[in-house]
Amino acid sequence: MTHKLTARTAAQKKSLTNRLKRLEGQIRGLEKMIEDDVYCNDILQQSMSAASAIDGFNQELLGYHMKGCVTEGIKNGDEEIVDELLKTVRKLMK
Repeated sequence: MTHKLTARTAAQKKSLTNRLKRLEGQIRGLEKMIEDDVYCNDILQQSMSAASAIDGFNQELLGYHMKGCVTEGIKNGDEEIVDELLKTVRKLMK
């Protein structure tokens, strides 16, 4: 894991944090559904909703990464940043 830092705007932090808080609530809801012996299919539906929320978080963060980190890296001659991006996108698409 790298120790690079990314400066984010207050709006970006708020948006990403809000997404994570909603996701946290969905995960807690899944846990409660298990504890309450809710029907499997209903839990699966909620789980798919949580997975979709993770995808949305990843898409938003990837957009910020491409518009900020990757663009700045290319401008500064960092050719490895494109390889890093491609590796990350491949993992996201699995």
